[in-house]
Amino acid sequence: MSAKTERRVKMALVHRGWSQGRDRLLDIRAGDTVEAIAGKDKGKRGLVVRSIPATQRIVVEGINRLKRHTKSGAAGNIQGGIVDFNAPIAYSNVMLVCNRCDKPTRISRVEQPDGSFPIVCKQCGEIYVRNES
Repeated sequence: MSAKTERRVKMALVHRGWSQGRDRLLDIRAGDTVEAIAGKDKGKRGLVVRSIPATQRIVVEGINRLKRHTKSGAAGNIQGGIVDFNAPIAYSNVMLVCNRCDKPTRISRVEQPDGSFPIVCKQCGEIYVRNES
C-alpha cells in the first residue's frame, strides 16, 4: 500500500472513530462461522474467507455477492463475461456464531489460570474453540 493510500485509510478510520486511526485487531478470523445482522443478506450464515483489519472488513463466503462485468484481454488470455465474487462486508455487520450453542453471540475475553485470554461465548459461557484446518 502506498503512503498516500495508507494515510487516506488511516484518516477514514479516525473519522469513523476506530481506535484513533490504529488498526483494530479483529476477533473474527478466517474459518470462523458468522451470521449477517445487517444489510441485504441479514440472517445468512457463512464462513469467513479472510479479514482485512486495515479497513475493518471481512470477506464471507455467500454473503455480499456482487457481479463484475469484465472485458476480454487484448492478447485474448483473459476471458470476458460476468464474474460473481464475495465483496468485503463491514466487521460490525456480522456476529460470530458459537460452535457449542449454534447461536450468534457477542464475545468476551476471560483470563485463564495459564495467563491466556480465550474468546468466551456470552450465550452459553463456553470457551470458543476454533477449527484448526
